[in-house]
Amino acid sequence: MKNAIARSTALLSTCALILTACGGNTSTNTNTSTTTTTNTSATVPIGIAVAQTSNVALLGQEQVAGAKIAEKYFNDQGGVNGTPIKLVFQDTAGDEAGTINAFQTLINKDKVVGIVGPTLSQQAFSADPIAERSKVPVLGPSNTAKGIPEIGDYVARVSAPVSVVAPNSVKAALKLNPNIKRVAVFYAQNDAFSKSETEIFQQTVKQQGLELVTVQKFQTSDTDFQSQATNAINLKPDLVIISGLAADGGNLVRQLRELGYKGVIVGGNGLNTSNILPVCKALCDGVLIAQAYSPEHPGAINAAFRKAYVDQYKKEPPQFSAQAFAAVQVYVEALKSLDQKNKVNKLQLPELRTELNKQILTGTYNTPLGEIGFTPLGEVVQKDFYVAQIKMEADGSKGKFTFLK
Repeated sequence: MKNAIARSTALLSTCALILTACGGNTSTNTNTSTTTTTNTSATVPIGIAVAQTSNVALLGQEQVAGAKIAEKYFNDQGGVNGTPIKLVFQDTAGDEAGTINAFQTLINKDKVVGIVGPTLSQQAFSADPIAERSKVPVLGPSNTAKGIPEIGDYVARVSAPVSVVAPNSVKAALKLNPNIKRVAVFYAQNDAFSKSETEIFQQTVKQQGLELVTVQKFQTSDTDFQSQATNAINLKPDLVIISGLAADGGNLVRQLRELGYKGVIVGGNGLNTSNILPVCKALCDGVLIAQAYSPEHPGAINAAFRKAYVDQYKKEPPQFSAQAFAAVQVYVEALKSLDQKNKVNKLQLPELRTELNKQILTGTYNTPLGEIGFTPLGEVVQKDFYVAQIKMEADGSKGKFTFLK
């Protein structure tokens, strides 16, 4: 009798797992700790693998916010032709090992149809090949380093490459101060994106006929930049360009100002978050950052996203949240189009993942970022870009990104 019960239990567990993978009468919670059979409606599981902890969490938490807003918005709109989506969150933390583990869990345990993530390009270069080998679609929400789509046929991104975005902030700095001649560059040498971004910045500096007086390296885990900042200031730069993340970048901005640097500062995409404001406070004022998103972008979908974000968080939505929303939107709309051809809950999971990947690359999507599409390689095609300048209250208590005209 005990053996019979054990066999029955194992069979029921197997059935539950199959139903979850194929959209049966199960639901998976966002912590992926249990699978239940209490939900009578099918769901389509989409993985969200971003940094919810570590020094990268300042960015990843904004992505979680954007993804959750998308989940509610699109389910309120009917999900995938009547079938709700279910976002399954896995924390990648800030390193490659955590990302690999998150991807493997989403693919093999949670049986997601595709993945949004990871937060950093450094993580993508390690984890995306796992999805590629498993033939699981990946949409990078903030992976802008050179070479991301080239990882494989199942890897695409909604985040415009740094080569397109970064030069805009340097050009904006020259408009604000045409007398800029000398440039100091700082970058995080242990981060793949920062290394890729600084190459573009340095190339842009040379193309604009400016003098690159020094290149200073640091680690994303650093908090003390006195030596690098002093070395740069002694060379009297008119412009400082920083490629790093929010915590280290914010501390570098603060220490540059405390040491007396009064010139223009340009921050890279890793500083593109309001979470930098509590780090450098009043000393953040004036920093320029190129943007792939503006809350003021016209269109119904952006208006809905912006309202939902402001209602919940009482501030304007940042780029990382908008990109995460857009990535979820691409999955939903591609699934809807695919469902009209072949009901997604009738397809076996491997076939569903493959057909979904094909559908993603052929679609056009009207997102909060504006209209986007993809090249056959998986590179995003986006039309609209911006530059914002941080404006802080005098006491450093509040600040915002003001978009330059």
